[in-house]
Amino acid sequence: MPDDAQNWVPSRDEDAALVTGRGAFLDDLDPLPGTLVAAVVRSTRPHARLRSVDLSRARAHPGVAAVIGPEEVRAALRPFPLSTGAVMPYLPTGVDKVRFVGEPIAVVVASDRYIAEDAAELVAVEYDELGAVTAARAALEPDAPLLHDDAGSNVATDRTFSFGPVEERFRDAAHVVTGRYDFPRYSSVPMECYSVIAQWNEGDDGPSVEAWANFHGPFSMVPVMAGALGIPTSRVRLHVPADIGGSFGIKAGIYPYVVLMALASKHAGTPVRWAEDRVEHLMASSTGADRAMTFSAAVDADGTVTALRTDLIDNVGAYLRPPEPSTLYRCYGNITGPYRIDAVEIRARAVVTNTMPTGLNRGFGGQQLYFGLERLMDAVASATGLDVVEVRRRNLVSAFPHETATGGVYDSGDYPAALDLAVKNADLAELERRREAARAEGAFYGIGTALVVDPSGTNIGYVGLATPAEDRKPGRDKSGSTEHVRMSVDLQGKVTVLLGSVPQGQGHATVARKVAAQRLGLPLEQVRAVVDMDTATTPWTVTSGSYSSRFAPLVTSAVVAAADTIAATVKAAGATLLEGADPGELTLLDGKVVHPDGRSVAFRHAAGVVHWDPASLPDGVPARLYAEAEFSPRETRAATADDRINSSLCYGFVAEIVAVRIDPDTLEIAVDRVSSVHDAGTVLDQTLLDGQVHGALVHGLGGAAYEEFTHADSGQPTAATFLDYLCPTSAEAGFDLRTDHVVTPSPLTPLGAKGCGEGSSMSFPVAYANAVADALAPRGIDITRLPLHGEVLHQLLTEKENS
Repeated sequence: MPDDAQNWVPSRDEDAALVTGRGAFLDDLDPLPGTLVAAVVRSTRPHARLRSVDLSRARAHPGVAAVIGPEEVRAALRPFPLSTGAVMPYLPTGVDKVRFVGEPIAVVVASDRYIAEDAAELVAVEYDELGAVTAARAALEPDAPLLHDDAGSNVATDRTFSFGPVEERFRDAAHVVTGRYDFPRYSSVPMECYSVIAQWNEGDDGPSVEAWANFHGPFSMVPVMAGALGIPTSRVRLHVPADIGGSFGIKAGIYPYVVLMALASKHAGTPVRWAEDRVEHLMASSTGADRAMTFSAAVDADGTVTALRTDLIDNVGAYLRPPEPSTLYRCYGNITGPYRIDAVEIRARAVVTNTMPTGLNRGFGGQQLYFGLERLMDAVASATGLDVVEVRRRNLVSAFPHETATGGVYDSGDYPAALDLAVKNADLAELERRREAARAEGAFYGIGTALVVDPSGTNIGYVGLATPAEDRKPGRDKSGSTEHVRMSVDLQGKVTVLLGSVPQGQGHATVARKVAAQRLGLPLEQVRAVVDMDTATTPWTVTSGSYSSRFAPLVTSAVVAAADTIAATVKAAGATLLEGADPGELTLLDGKVVHPDGRSVAFRHAAGVVHWDPASLPDGVPARLYAEAEFSPRETRAATADDRINSSLCYGFVAEIVAVRIDPDTLEIAVDRVSSVHDAGTVLDQTLLDGQVHGALVHGLGGAAYEEFTHADSGQPTAATFLDYLCPTSAEAGFDLRTDHVVTPSPLTPLGAKGCGEGSSMSFPVAYANAVADALAPRGIDITRLPLHGEVLHQLLTEKENS
């Protein structure tokens, strides 16, 4: 143990409890007496009609309280409301068919997990097997198996958008550069899998559901749950524990299980607890969407990209599960990345396949977009004979605010400065010498670059783009990025900040406490932050939740608003103690209310006036040290009639350079150096920001080199355990990492902060691919898909030799 261990002070408020085993995870909680345990019976077939589901033997097993199956689900639940008009009803179990391996068929509720699992094995399912399809392009084929009979095709949504003189630009281009790319399906593999406790209550005023779940939002899923249960939203009460064991988007997909366990509770007559095991999670929880895409650029002779065409096909799995097709549209406003391209054409399709449904996954929509766009920029460099860095530099946005062709408004930035810093920190000249030396020896060494715009503060209105403007109901638009915070001051001047942002480990309490303390002029020990999401008592809207890097731009802005309200009351109260003082000339500093002439009173004494002597307050000053504040930026409006939308409030920037070395004998790819520069606006906490950068980069490494959900031709998953689904560890992340920051404060948030929770998860996969492509360029091999590892390189080299 280090000599100073006893004096160690955690860098985050959350750390002490976590490292001493005092975390409040759902498995640590037992909120309801008499809770029984559930096990889920899952499909073993990728696509089949359910001929029969016999629950009788399971129901007769000792210790079993209830068993529900397709008939109970069909009778009690409505299909989840979808964001498009696709005739692809989605329920939490298969009822007529099963459409992916792992799809729930039945739930067994028993006195303990062992009995529930034993009884689950007694459920007898007879299938009429059907053909399966697992890949996006294959699902479009005329002879592809049809997942949803009434839909008529496997296309869940298909929209085309055009802005500017696209045809003219392509006709007049000196070069037309086209690439066809595939981005893999991968996940987040959180430490804790899905966990739910649910209770169905029958009251005099109708049924209600109370549930606990390790769910991080978005809370737009609460009305989706209520709709499926057929009860008002106000009758669904959802609790989220302070610690949820990680998510990075994946746990937004837990809501079907909340509904399913609520129904199981109704039949059992008791609360029901269900905890997912790792195999269930890898087989049937949620993943990011895999995307098949084509990108084309119209390019002038000097390397300027004048127009962009994209054809995006997202594989959303067996159902268009809300919030999909969000992955298609989340980066709609920044579809052109950091480049000045004012003519854009987009075709956006989502198709269903016999795979687990998709949803949010760190950087969702961004890693798919930038894989295509930044591979295309390398192809533009090749077509024009320009260096890959130079061709990007020539096309960068350089003046802000910048409005994109699709309606995004980039609030601030200095993209050339960030690129220059990334090049400098990478010591690009040295890397180029390493590349030349390796090639001279017949070895492989490559350098890849990626530049991405990092959106934060999602505007939920982008989901409306899946519906043509003429079909959107007047007065039913959706928009916004609202967040709420509640703040109070007690009798002793202690400040409490209540957050409903449901962190997944990012340190929200740490930053909220710091922001509140700074705004109120208080020492940190006089402020505490509480994370406690209870939809019956915590302020929230449908946009609330921890997703799309919302905390820094949105939640902290609400903290500022609440603190300013409290400050105004404290100053007014302080003025009564500083006789003759004008509240407008007082400041809060070092735990005091300070007059310009040097007189002061303690913050706690001023707060005490409100509690103990409210009659002394000036007229019009409320006797209330309690503020519920919201931040609801007006820049995030609904989609326009011509399908333009500012799909996020703020837009950061990442410039990343990756160098890789490939062993010529084993073809093992080793990352040699990474230079990563981020602009997240004002830095609220350097340690937490660095942690986000490092974590996102390793997450991106997973998708770039290791993680992929694969399937056999039959449709059976072939990566349902950690023996086949590989994740990077600290050993794989031991490369030379050089991170840095450029700061251009956002003019749209009170603190100038933007989000930075996703950056490198979007930039690293394609920077890595560009580096591998550069390494293999002497062999004439193009890189069009991920992940990339030795086996893939062996296949590519063999195919090249045999061609």
